[in-house]
Amino acid sequence: MKWITILFASFIILIIVFADLGMLDMLGFVNLIPLGDKIGHFVLYGILTLLLDLTLFRSLPSRRPKLVALSAGLILALLIGLEEYSQQFFANRTFSMVDLAASYLGVIFFSWLALKLRK
Repeated sequence: MKWITILFASFIILIIVFADLGMLDMLGFVNLIPLGDKIGHFVLYGILTLLLDLTLFRSLPSRRPKLVALSAGLILALLIGLEEYSQQFFANRTFSMVDLAASYLGVIFFSWLALKLRK
């Protein structure tokens, strides 16, 4: 599970780097889907949250799962917020509160899902 989480996090970082460099033409089809960008934020950051939570639940069995999920979620929220804010400094990117909200909703929903799957 740990390696899947690392690989998925690396995949998201790669997408961010390509977007910062203006090299995401290969994902242009996402813009053809209504709200595709927002759905992408929700799903990608949500899956990352789910994988991270499930990995941490296994790695830290003596810790309370709700506290683990909350801690991981807050750290991810901070990193996601910093990444969204940083888009202001790239010509190919635009800061969006709606994208940020979609990302945060993904973190919240998939944290809840991870807690339900743990039981």
